[in-house]
Amino acid sequence: MKVGVFGAGAWGTALAVLAARRGHQVALWTRKAELAETLAIQRENTAYLPGVSLGPAIAPTASLLEASGEVMLLAVPAQHIRTLCMHLRDIPGAPVICAKGIEIGSGALMSDVVGDTLPERPVAVLTGPTFAAEVARDLPAAATVAASTPELGEAVVAVLGGPTFRPYVSDDVVGAQIGGALKNVLAIACGITMGRGFGDSARAALITRGLVEISRLAVALGGRGETVMGLSGVGDVSLTCTSTRSRNYALGLALGSGETLESLMRGCITVAEGVATARAVTQLAARLRVDMPIATATHALLHEGADLESTIGAVLSRPFRGEAEGERR
Repeated sequence: MKVGVFGAGAWGTALAVLAARRGHQVALWTRKAELAETLAIQRENTAYLPGVSLGPAIAPTASLLEASGEVMLLAVPAQHIRTLCMHLRDIPGAPVICAKGIEIGSGALMSDVVGDTLPERPVAVLTGPTFAAEVARDLPAAATVAASTPELGEAVVAVLGGPTFRPYVSDDVVGAQIGGALKNVLAIACGITMGRGFGDSARAALITRGLVEISRLAVALGGRGETVMGLSGVGDVSLTCTSTRSRNYALGLALGSGETLESLMRGCITVAEGVATARAVTQLAARLRVDMPIATATHALLHEGADLESTIGAVLSRPFRGEAEGERR
């Protein structure tokens, strides 16, 4: 199968390596012509995924047309998905969203963004607990493939599935995206908690209550609560909220230790998706009247200049309630 991977960051490069390992011809697209040339010569993405060889089946390119394929893996940052899809309108192929986030301003899920720009095409979402470097090195991992049609779900499994990468197919495109997006916000909050020295018990409580928020929003948008209990929810949260290899958790850890967001973001070539998603999900939750105190507090710390100590105190002083209360406010 001809596979196009759009985005030559760590995750896009890892997906290209994985698809090539499964025997497919892969085009790896980057908007920077000089990077495409460098990748073609060096056969390694030293900036984003050093130490991983790009096999002969991978063709780096800066041409969108050359990167077209039966399946198109969209691995650019979430806030760039709309722009990319607008450029893909005249290029055939089934889009598979490999970014995790919610669009700022519109509050749209990535599947809605793709639906707006590439109407009448089936769409799938690839999400779950995966680190790019581990997938690229053929270490065992599993993920959710949530697809609008069974045929597209099966096609994604055929592109990526194998002994060390186990895709599990779902039809809950909405629920799978909420887990993947919100775990980044929760990971920042968990990092802040650990950076302040609050301990593992506090982090465990934060993870558990964060999963409640994820489930509330998923259900409010038409997803299924049980999806949050799978790889796209609990699985992704358990990885991202506990490992310093997570960009979002590491960012929160540094913030909790006293560093500023501006200094951490300055000169950073990788994207901590939770920074943008915190803003987008707070707007979305307010519009839907869904109670999400952890996400709201994280947004306030990141974007509104809220004081760390008073914000944490406000969360901890919320009224006591039953554990199963408050599906929606």
